[in-house]
Amino acid sequence: MAATVPSPAEFERAALDAIARLPDEFRRRLADVVLRIEEFAGAEQLASAGIADRWDLTGLYEGVPIPEQSLWDPARMPPVISLFRQPLLREMEETGVAFEPLVRHVVIHEAGHHFGFSDEDMHALEDAAGD
Repeated sequence: MAATVPSPAEFERAALDAIARLPDEFRRRLADVVLRIEEFAGAEQLASAGIADRWDLTGLYEGVPIPEQSLWDPARMPPVISLFRQPLLREMEETGVAFEPLVRHVVIHEAGHHFGFSDEDMHALEDAAGD
């Protein structure tokens, strides 16, 4: 019997749970970041990430990283973390990585872009939010 495919609502719940597991100092600074669950990235999102195949983008941060923000900048739209459901489902199937750990990994990686983190910093943040 095949396992049930996580719904968009289940993706959102898993993403919010990943954020809730972060240390308080990070959670507070993510409060204004919009979380979106989409089936696939749009053409502009793919172009901004330099990715041609919509199956290759599992998540995306769109916004100005905190270290680059200034009080003197004009008002902007809130930053957004998007998770792309179909590519994530395919990655789960191909890699065997379980649903929650995969969503947590992608959310933390995209949140790391909000903080201007390096890949090493993102791995440390992910370890802090682990089980």
